[in-house]
Amino acid sequence: MNFPRAVRHLLFTFWCAVPALAFAAAPAPRPNIIVLLCDDLGYGDLSCFAHPEIRTPHIDQLAREGTRFTDCYSASPVCSPSRAGLMTGRTPNRLGIRDWIPPQSSIFLRPAEITIAQLLKKSGYHTFHAGKWHLNSRTDGSEPTPGDAGFDHWLYTQNNAAPSHLNPRNFIRNGQPAGPLNGPSSHLVVAEAKRWLEATKRADEAPFFLNLWFHETHEPVAATEEFLALYPDEKNPDRRHYLGAASQMDAAVGQLLRYLDDHGLRDNTFIYFSSDNGPETLKRYKGAERSYGSPGPLRGMKLHVTEAGYRVPGIIRWPGHVAAGATSVEPICNLDFLPTACALAGIAPPHDRALDGTNLLPLFVGQPLRRPHPLYWQYDFSMGKPWTLALRDGPWKLLADATLRHVELYDLTADLGEKQNLAEQHPERVRAMTATLRQLRAEIAAEGAQSGNPTARAPAPKKGD
Repeated sequence: MNFPRAVRHLLFTFWCAVPALAFAAAPAPRPNIIVLLCDDLGYGDLSCFAHPEIRTPHIDQLAREGTRFTDCYSASPVCSPSRAGLMTGRTPNRLGIRDWIPPQSSIFLRPAEITIAQLLKKSGYHTFHAGKWHLNSRTDGSEPTPGDAGFDHWLYTQNNAAPSHLNPRNFIRNGQPAGPLNGPSSHLVVAEAKRWLEATKRADEAPFFLNLWFHETHEPVAATEEFLALYPDEKNPDRRHYLGAASQMDAAVGQLLRYLDDHGLRDNTFIYFSSDNGPETLKRYKGAERSYGSPGPLRGMKLHVTEAGYRVPGIIRWPGHVAAGATSVEPICNLDFLPTACALAGIAPPHDRALDGTNLLPLFVGQPLRRPHPLYWQYDFSMGKPWTLALRDGPWKLLADATLRHVELYDLTADLGEKQNLAEQHPERVRAMTATLRQLRAEIAAEGAQSGNPTARAPAPKKGD
């Protein structure tokens, strides 16, 4: 139907003003929702993101059947803050989670925060978490667990799988030690999800939320002979394990996709695949000898506030709603997951607190996104000194040091590798973006100071994060 221009403008203004309501009438039945989150998987670590060797046929399939996002970001260049952002839709410094959470540090995702699992559970979804958690510092029940964050069933490790990805001994299931488990961690995670799905789908037909956080490709990296055999020409045994671990995780994704197909769940399931941050730096700490992740064409690595620290692979599949085989250059962030999942479920996101993400569903019907503010990152412990702050507004990226006196400006559409500093050519843009950065930092710091989390820096890792 062709409306007059003035009416079209009015309708568009209304659409943008109420993005959470635009998709309040979600399809019936409401879609299942799955998050597949890797650990330290670099921007260049999948064959569908141009790695020349790594074989990831099942994730490639996911990309062919969905949309690949070339400008997908995590909320932080390090683990715990990134995961906190995904769960809450809030910049992690607001939560007082500023770095990776070491054991016994008393830093955790505070009960006052509202998670997407809690919101979905309240609205009638069955909720499940398996894999790494890293949003508490103790596993004795004295700090909130995934169960406290809204998950009906959970199998988790506080940080990394131990002694490695193979045959881990440190999983906890619903508050009790799971004991020694046999197999690769990612395969154990998917097997647990399939068993849980069998039980819940027999019980009723309510939608489900699966939150699968794989340990691969974080150290200690280990692959089985089956996946090492995919790389017979790799002479470096440590690098061979890294390549094999990526394929090992891919095979677990394939097991899940087959389950969805076999049980008629493909078409009404929304899948978001990504990574918590960029690739680890080789030999940063003892035990990191197998960290051969690739940033692709990006500048930096994990723990940097240049692009490779938090620009990560991103794929969304939702048949019939998200274009198949498409590539999007729209900047998205894992902060967007909570408002998007709320829209999928037909529920309102929290409006008693600042949310830093936005509902992505307008993208899939050709509408623009409306963000509350430009994408913002702060990592005070950055390895890429002096840069600790970053802001992305459209194609423009501003890097800044802690004083905000030293900045660099990049046009990411023309300069993916952040090689040509354009600050001198665009002084007005630099001033405007610096002012926004300053305002956001002050607002977020004030909220973070009230979070209840200690402000001390995490100690240097021994087997690290």
